Amino acid sequence: MKKLFYSSDRRVFLKNMALGASALTLSPFFPACASSASVPVFSDIDIDVELQLSAVRDKAQILPGASTNVWRYQGELLKGPEDTLKIIPDSYLGPIIHLEKGQHVRINFANKLDEPSIIHWHGLHVPESADGHPRLAIAPGEQYTYDFTVLDRAGTYWYHPHPHGRTGPQVYYGLAGLIMIHDPEEEPLDLPQGQYDLPIVIQDRTFDQDNQFVYGGSNMDQMMGFLGTSLLINGRTQNDISVEARSYRLRLLNGSNSRIYKLAMSDGSPLVVIGTDGGLLEYPVEHNAVTIAPAQRIELWMDFSKYPVGEKVQLINQPNATPGGNNPFTVAAFSIDQEASGTTALPPRLSIITAHDPKEAVNANSPRQFSLQMGMGMIWNINGRTFEMEQVASDEKVRVGDLEVWQFTNLGGMGMGMLLPHPMHIHGLQFQIIERQIDPRYQDVYASVSDGLVDEGWHDTVLVMPGEQVKVLMRFEDFTGLYLYHCHNLEHEDMGMMRNFSVS
Repeated sequence: MKKLFYSSDRRVFLKNMALGASALTLSPFFPACASSASVPVFSDIDIDVELQLSAVRDKAQILPGASTNVWRYQGELLKGPEDTLKIIPDSYLGPIIHLEKGQHVRINFANKLDEPSIIHWHGLHVPESADGHPRLAIAPGEQYTYDFTVLDRAGTYWYHPHPHGRTGPQVYYGLAGLIMIHDPEEEPLDLPQGQYDLPIVIQDRTFDQDNQFVYGGSNMDQMMGFLGTSLLINGRTQNDISVEARSYRLRLLNGSNSRIYKLAMSDGSPLVVIGTDGGLLEYPVEHNAVTIAPAQRIELWMDFSKYPVGEKVQLINQPNATPGGNNPFTVAAFSIDQEASGTTALPPRLSIITAHDPKEAVNANSPRQFSLQMGMGMIWNINGRTFEMEQVASDEKVRVGDLEVWQFTNLGGMGMGMLLPHPMHIHGLQFQIIERQIDPRYQDVYASVSDGLVDEGWHDTVLVMPGEQVKVLMRFEDFTGLYLYHCHNLEHEDMGMMRNFSVS
C-alpha cells in the first residue's frame, strides 16, 4: 500500500539572526513593466539558501495508460542545507521547500513555458519586489531573481504562479508547491517529524479519455469557478495512506482552483487543529469538522494509536452548500498497518501569539469596506472595480505601521442576485479574523460550513460566505509598495476580482 511522501528529519538551524528587510536582485531580463524602485544587491556570502526553480512542460503518470501533460516546477539546490528541497515521488507538484526563520534566501526563477509567468510566495511576509505581482511577470526564456529574509513563523505556506488572467490554468496544469518554515519556537515541541509529518495537497481535476487535463473554459466555469471530477492527493489519484499506530502531523493545503472542502473523520472522531495559514496556533483546538477554502492551510494532529492495527479510517468531505459540495466522498484513507515504533505527545501549548487589539486600529470605528459583487457583464468585482495593473484607488492606500480593520461584505450589488463564496486573500501579511455576521436569509447556507470554520490564529485567506460580513485585523509592517488583495477562487481572480493596495 502506498505511503505519502515524507520529509527527512530536519536538522535544527538555530542561530542569532537579525531580521532586517531584504529585497529583490533584478536579473538582466527584468521586464520593462516592473517597478523601477532602487533595491540593494547582496553578495553571495550573505545568502543562506539559494535555489533554481524552473517552470517547465513535462509529463506525469497519474492514471493507468497514457501519461498526462503537465506544467511543473523543477528545483535545484545551489546553496544551503541538503534537506532544503524535497521531491514528492510520482507527483507533478513542485519540490517542498524547507526554510528556517532568519535565513536569507535567493531564488532564481526561470520561465521555460511558452507564456508569461511569475511566482507568488503565498503567505510569506516579503518585500514588494519579492511578492510576485502580475506586473513583474516575465516572458518565456527570461529569469527573475528573488531575495528575501524569512520572517514568518513555523508553519505551512505554498508557492504558485500569479500572472494576470492565467493564474487559474497555470495552477490547474500543475504549477504549485509547498513551503514548510521552521523556527526556534517549534523545535522543542517534539512535533511528529520525518515520515510522520505528512503533506496532503488536495486538488480536483478533470481528465479526458486520453488521460489529459481538461480545464473548463465556458462562461459558467469562469463565473462559478472550475470544479474537477476527480480528486488528487499530492498529485496522485492514490489516496490510501499507510500509517503506524502513533501520532502524525498532517499539513493540509486546499490547492483546488475553486472547490471548498468540509473535512471530517469517518468515525466521528474530532479533528485536533494545531495550525492555520500563518503557522502554529497558541493551543490545540478540536473541531468535529474543518472547512478549508482554496489556498487555505490547516495543520492537524492525528493520533492513530486509538485504532487497532489492521483498521482503516477515512478523512471524508461532508456535504455542504458550496458549489459542488452536495455529495460526500473520501479524501484520504488511512490504513493502520503497523505497531508504532515510537510516538510523540500533543503539546498542551504550541506557541505564543501576541494578538492585535481591535481597539487600537486607526479605523476601529470605521473599517475599510470591500463589497464583493457581480457587476454588469457577469463580471466579479470588488467595490465595483476590476483589476488594473498599477492603479490604486484612494480607499486602497494605507500607511506602513498602521493597524487596520478591513470588512469584506458578500451581499451582491448592482442589481445582480448571484452570490457565491469568496475566499479573500491579502498579500504580504497575516491577519486575525475578528468578527463574522450573517444575513438571516443565508443562515442555512452558512450553517452548512460554519461549524468547520477555524478562525483562531493567523490567516492570509478568509472564506466569506454568501450573505456574510467578515472583519479582519492586520498591521502593515516593514515594507512599502504595491500589493494585492483578491478572491482565491482562481477563475474569479482571473476575471478581475483582484485589486492593488499600496503601503506608503
